[in-house]
Amino acid sequence: MIKLGQFIYPWGNGHYNRMMSLDRVLPDYIKDELEMHYSSKGEVYQKLLQKFPQKKQQIHEILMPTPIDGKRGPSITLSMLNLLLPVSGNPPLLIQISDYLKKEASLYNSQKFDLVINDGDMGSNVLSERRGIKSVFVTNQFRPKLWRSHFFFYPFLMYISKQIARATKIIVADSAPPNTICEYNLNFPDKIKQKVVYAGHFADVMIRNHNPKTDLEKLIENTDFGYWMQTGNKATKDFTGLKYEEVFHSEGMQNKKRLVSHAQSNPSLDRVKGKDGKIYSISDALEHNIDWIQIDVGFLSEQEKDTALNLCKYAVINGSHTAMGEIIGIKAKPIIGIPVYDEHTNQIRWAEERNLGKLANNTKEAVRAVYTIQDNYNRYEERLTEFARNFDKNGAQNTSRLIAEMLES
Repeated sequence: MIKLGQFIYPWGNGHYNRMMSLDRVLPDYIKDELEMHYSSKGEVYQKLLQKFPQKKQQIHEILMPTPIDGKRGPSITLSMLNLLLPVSGNPPLLIQISDYLKKEASLYNSQKFDLVINDGDMGSNVLSERRGIKSVFVTNQFRPKLWRSHFFFYPFLMYISKQIARATKIIVADSAPPNTICEYNLNFPDKIKQKVVYAGHFADVMIRNHNPKTDLEKLIENTDFGYWMQTGNKATKDFTGLKYEEVFHSEGMQNKKRLVSHAQSNPSLDRVKGKDGKIYSISDALEHNIDWIQIDVGFLSEQEKDTALNLCKYAVINGSHTAMGEIIGIKAKPIIGIPVYDEHTNQIRWAEERNLGKLANNTKEAVRAVYTIQDNYNRYEERLTEFARNFDKNGAQNTSRLIAEMLES
């Protein structure tokens, strides 16, 4: 029996989504009996319990340190204070790190893993190196370029990159250069490049048997609209939502149709705003053929999300690496990026330089970006078609093949 450990960083959903893509295809490459153990906390831990109800003994809650949420995304001030002081119910960071490493070490000692897969959890790299266990670190960043106002994070980034470098293999979840979306977030030194593998994007390209069209899908047919997506953890989504609302209330946006996905399992958010200013349910808007301006949906099904990306003229996102790959790489649709973190800015700027989308740091730039993309749509389509042709979407398969080879050797 092969025993593997997955250590999934719980900040945002990108880490979880990548590992679930890997989980689906890994058994195709490892022919021996496979026992997988999963470790995370918070929302990701709960998702694992729901996804694998028969494997609860193999799902471990480990309180990995994460930034502290504020009203507008992660709070830099509170997170810095938390280094030495308890904040918002979180013990001092130094204590958190010590406790989480002890618990991970205990799991290592009890399970005797043959190999570990660390998506964002650099502490597990340290433990695996000390025990002589092969490790794979999956990431889309190493030493991101920082905004000038965030220069004080540089020593912290250097520390993190040193821990990432302890992995046996560093898997970049992106296409190889020159098509690497996260290029400005990497900056690998020459001394570790021999362990870096560009595996490809862990894109969701599953072929689905589509059910009959939902009322939402019927409502967005045969119309031009923008798909405004919210992704990440709660604080990030809330911050993104506030920025979107500022754009919607700006001059020039009153008649721009948009579908807003809140990424929350909350049906009370579902509604349609007509051009007449009235609010309708999705079914009523469809039945009465309402000329709509905005559709809000708490949570889109995978089929509805797929349809929305196929039909929209452009997608607005915060710069999430996972979302960017699916939109510009799989669907070949232009993006407008309204960033929350430095890593988002780096990725959106990379796309903008290649005419795959536009970066918008404020409301005025976001409105301008909508018009720029609409007025120059053929140019964006041409560049996106070329990029999609060279986009490597087989990250999960290529990583599985590498893991199988590492186990055999």
